[in-house]
Amino acid sequence: MYLKKIFLAFLVSSPVIFFMIMCTVVVIMISGDNEIGNDVIRGSDGEYVTNGINPEVERFRAIFEKYARREGVYNYLNVIMALTMQESGGRYLDIMQSSESIGLPPNSITDPELSIEIGVKYFASVLKQADYDVHLTLQSYNFGNGFIRYAKERGGYSKEVAQSFSNMMAVKMGWPRYGDPQYIDHVMRYLKNSIHVVKLVNGSIDGYEIVIKEALKYEGQPYVWGGSHPSIGFDCSGLTQWSYIQAGIHLPRTAQEQYYASKRIDEQDAKAGDLVFFTGTYAGKYITHVGIYVGEGRMFNSNGSGIQYSNLTSGYWREHLVSFGRITN
Repeated sequence: MYLKKIFLAFLVSSPVIFFMIMCTVVVIMISGDNEIGNDVIRGSDGEYVTNGINPEVERFRAIFEKYARREGVYNYLNVIMALTMQESGGRYLDIMQSSESIGLPPNSITDPELSIEIGVKYFASVLKQADYDVHLTLQSYNFGNGFIRYAKERGGYSKEVAQSFSNMMAVKMGWPRYGDPQYIDHVMRYLKNSIHVVKLVNGSIDGYEIVIKEALKYEGQPYVWGGSHPSIGFDCSGLTQWSYIQAGIHLPRTAQEQYYASKRIDEQDAKAGDLVFFTGTYAGKYITHVGIYVGEGRMFNSNGSGIQYSNLTSGYWREHLVSFGRITN
């Protein structure tokens, strides 16, 4: 009681100090809220916009956003909503079909918000384990995260790897089928790319905008061994050669030749538009793969999973990375 009287007397005698303290508290509270929404956001798949999301799912967008921010995957919001279209289309209360991720029978969850909370948390966990590879993440959401290690041991996600895993698990479980090996295609029909408006990167090489705009025209198309023209498709070096020539930058045909034709660049000095080279992605020459560096630890490339963005900071590509190179012609 005595301390309470002293505190009240302090407030009455020092209103300015009291006001300053309250302002500080408010600022801290506001900063804390923003930290949840911004500081922990990773990833870069804001390139996707939704395509054909029905009203039954769209009406929960604010709730999806709430938990995507909380889990640090807000940049993947549209991917999560497309996933939900494939999981339920909004027809079930367990809208993200999250029950099984916490060990419950299917459709045990009867609160859509709880389903979204659990589903987004699980998605975020799988995304991290998959080194932010969206295709590997989506297929693992369907198969379970045990697929991640299986895929990584076989060079990363591909439709062939997904089918192999499905066949193996069906035999193991004694089931006629296991999961949906075509899950990614089924999710992607609810997405389209907005990335043809290129995000410029400070310090990019001359001609980068032309190069990447051309390359992005072919995103989502399959890898084609020996492909070097839009009429037939692209392998890794075919894509780089074709895209760079649009900016007047001439590259030789193969990844190894492009490696020898470029100047070695330290990773910390690499700019968007530089090339990035890899070894050991298949048996053969020293340099076996090449991609277009786009900044922020990512490249755009044609690989076994198709023409897409790939993460360079960890996982398969990090393990096989040799160097960055700059074309000076």
